[in-house]
Amino acid sequence: MGAMSDSKNLLRSQQFPAVLLLLAAALGLLLANLPTYGPIDAALGFHIAVPGVGIDLSVAHWISDGLLAIFFFVVAMELQYELTRGELNSFRKAVQPAIAAAGGVIVPIVIYLMIAGGEQTASGWPIPTATDIAFALGVLAVFGKGLPAAVRVFLLALAILDDIIGIIFIAVLFAHDLNWLYLVIALVGVVVFGALARQLPTERSWPIVTAMIVVGALVWGLVLLSGIHATIAGVMLGLAMTQSPAMQTRYALEPWVNGAILPIFAFTAAFVVIPAVSASELSPAFFGIAIALPVGKIIGIMTFGWLAIRLGSRGKKPALTIVDLLAAGTLGGIGFTVSLLLANLAFTDDAGIRDQAILGVLVGSLIAVVLSGIVVSWRAAWHRRAAAVGT
Repeated sequence: MGAMSDSKNLLRSQQFPAVLLLLAAALGLLLANLPTYGPIDAALGFHIAVPGVGIDLSVAHWISDGLLAIFFFVVAMELQYELTRGELNSFRKAVQPAIAAAGGVIVPIVIYLMIAGGEQTASGWPIPTATDIAFALGVLAVFGKGLPAAVRVFLLALAILDDIIGIIFIAVLFAHDLNWLYLVIALVGVVVFGALARQLPTERSWPIVTAMIVVGALVWGLVLLSGIHATIAGVMLGLAMTQSPAMQTRYALEPWVNGAILPIFAFTAAFVVIPAVSASELSPAFFGIAIALPVGKIIGIMTFGWLAIRLGSRGKKPALTIVDLLAAGTLGGIGFTVSLLLANLAFTDDAGIRDQAILGVLVGSLIAVVLSGIVVSWRAAWHRRAAAVGT
């Protein structure tokens, strides 16, 4: 019992899940380029249907559309908390990281389109806009001991706003053949789900929890059939939860999300064959993403964040310096989970470009991990020395 509790606490930490995610992606990339490719690819391509409802997905799509919806369900509950009680619960708190987040979206898009704005690859522009909040906070936890709370709060708010932008991109850009009837019924289901959540906790919670699981599964299926990416069902259901049961549910699901769902998705998303071509033959999408993620995020977050803080300080000493914003920018370049999903969605009809885009996400995110480890360690050491001198 104690060992199980310890393992769950480990999976709720910030450092270990980030390492696990990186190892899973590395394993997927490795096995895709060994003789194991054939049987694993066949297994991921195997279709599983739900009889009588028109849902027929490959194992890979059950992971990206089904399991990942649970991840977005947990993310949405965290978003709801931060927007109502946390770091973004007022305009004053949200405006500075919101401006920085806007820069961290706009500049990567511009850089990507400058490199890969051709007809075949232009649709990949949303890919370098994402920040993997779990991975970024994991790196911050490993290397950021001594950083002031203002840096952590700013990064958390920045990553949360980045998640909101990514969710909007998925919902708006990748909807197809929209079926409004299914969508309306799904929205009714979300209302029912929220009403059930408001009955928790009670002395007899299990019947309500069972009903919520059934309603949640129905909403997921309806959103999938409506033409909107099914992960949006997780977002809607998470936002419909009330705070107390939402925090309990998030706490219960977090070890499963960090220990199983995200590593499984990272493995399947990174399961791509490295093209046997020279650098000159690689798709512009690869270079656009690999450069726009680390470079675009740094430039965008630093410049827009500096302007926002300077304008908001009104003659007072800013809470963050340009160097602190540099650290936040390097962490923002870790796209990973959401960027991998966006790569799959943006190039779903072109497997060759999709695989190179995924490689671009992995390379760009790895560069950002290395840069952020160096910059955050250096900045944290500076703050520790400053605190020691101050005392």
